[in-house]
Amino acid sequence: MLATGNSISCKTMANYKEPDVLEEVRILSERIDKECPHSMGRRVVSLLGSLKELEKQEIDFQSQRSSDCLRLQQDVDELDKMLNSGANYEDSDVFHCSLQDSSERLESAKKELATKLRSIVSLKRQFDEVPSQAELIQYELRLSELNTQIQKKLRQTRKHYDTYNALLEIKDLMLKETSLLNSISLQFQNAITSADGRIKLTNSLEGILNGTQQKLEKVQLTLESEQKSCDTIKEKYTTAISEQRRSSSLLKLFQEECARNERLRAQMQEHCNLVPKQEQPT
Repeated sequence: MLATGNSISCKTMANYKEPDVLEEVRILSERIDKECPHSMGRRVVSLLGSLKELEKQEIDFQSQRSSDCLRLQQDVDELDKMLNSGANYEDSDVFHCSLQDSSERLESAKKELATKLRSIVSLKRQFDEVPSQAELIQYELRLSELNTQIQKKLRQTRKHYDTYNALLEIKDLMLKETSLLNSISLQFQNAITSADGRIKLTNSLEGILNGTQQKLEKVQLTLESEQKSCDTIKEKYTTAISEQRRSSSLLKLFQEECARNERLRAQMQEHCNLVPKQEQPT
C-alpha cells in the first residue's frame, strides 16, 4: 500500500507545480507517520525534499551564471567599442589597475629570480671549493713530501740537540776534572810537609774516587739503557728489512704469475679462434 502511494505520488509530481508537489509531499509524510512511523517511507520523503532543494539550487545557479555571462559580455562589448572608437585606453582605470598588477607581479618575479640566482651562485661557489680527484691526489703528494721534509728536519734537530747536550756534559766533566786537579795540586804541597796533611789528602782522594765511581756507575746505566734502545731499534730495522724483501719477492712472483696468466689467456683465445665449431648431430 505504501509502495503504491509512493509510485502514484512520483508520477503525479512531475505534472504538478511546486506548491502542489510540496503539499502532496506534506500529506504523504503525515500519512507515513500515521501508518508506518518506522518504515523507509520517511527516508524517501526526505530524499524527495532534498531533490527539490537541489533543483531549486540548480535553477538559482543557472540564473546567476546567465547574469554573470551577460555582465562579462557587456564588459567585452564596452572594451570593443572603446577600441573601435579610438579612445585613449591607457588613461582608463582598468588599464592602470591591470598595469599596476602586472608591475607588482613582475617585481615579485624579479625578486624570486634574484633569490634563486643568489642560491645558485652560492651553490656554485661551494661546488668550486670542493677539490677534484686530481687536486686531492696533488694535495696528498704535497703533504707526503712535506711530511718527509718535516721528519728529516726533526731528525737533524734532535741530532744537533743530542750533540749539544753531549758536548755540554763533556765540558762540565772537564771543568770538574780541572778543578779537581787544581785542588789536588794545592793540597799536595801542604800534604808532603806533615802527617796530618797526608791523611787529609788521602781522605780527599778517597772521596773523589767514590764520587767518580758513582758517576761512572750512572754513566754505565745510561749507556746500558741507550744500548738496549739501540738494539731494539736494530731488531725492528732488521725485521722491517726482512719484511720489505719478502714483500718485494712476493710482488715479483705476483707480477710473474700475472704475466703468465695473460700469456695463457692469449694462447687460449688463439686456440679458440683456430678450432672450428663442431656441428651438432642431427
